[in-house]
Amino acid sequence: MAEQARSETTVDLLRHGEPVGGNRYRGQLDDPLSERGWEQMWRAVEGRTDWQQIVTSPLQRCRAFATALGERADIPVRVDPRFAEVGFGSWEGRSRTELERLDPGQVSRFLTDPVGQRPLGAEPLDDFIGRVSSGFAGVLEHHAGQSVLLVAHAGVIRAVLSTILAMPPGVMYRIHVANAAITRVRTDRQRGYALLAHGSL
Repeated sequence: MAEQARSETTVDLLRHGEPVGGNRYRGQLDDPLSERGWEQMWRAVEGRTDWQQIVTSPLQRCRAFATALGERADIPVRVDPRFAEVGFGSWEGRSRTELERLDPGQVSRFLTDPVGQRPLGAEPLDDFIGRVSSGFAGVLEHHAGQSVLLVAHAGVIRAVLSTILAMPPGVMYRIHVANAAITRVRTDRQRGYALLAHGSL
């Protein structure tokens, strides 16, 4: 067990594919994947069955695919509510076009200052990063030395990257995370963490 704890742990962070309803601030609305979203997800993991554990957000646009992949590849799946997307409050379910029609410039203000310009009722960014960081630390603790697939959301992936790269929360929305894109991180005994790939593998 001590040897396993010293081994490097690799985590592939896979964003969900396109959900039903298209591009909008979805947050914790529980929309399923569209047909195109399913195709994107299967294409992203094509030829890959080497993960030893799958961990997933509880929201169905992540959980349904994680469950299907786990069954197909005989990989155990664990649901962790700490990897749910950030709550967007009054923005949930609205597209950027709708939001700009209601209050021109509000999306740009949020992207420039996501800490101070949060939507009404949105989850505080520090709280969100804290819960995601707690979940990620749990993955590293419980699956030390393994290769893990984490199926989650753009916000979750940004939060993990901002934590391991020691980025201030206010700049995390500068990171683009495409649908069904994979980001790979690994623990590193000398540097703490290493970002091996972002966007695709």
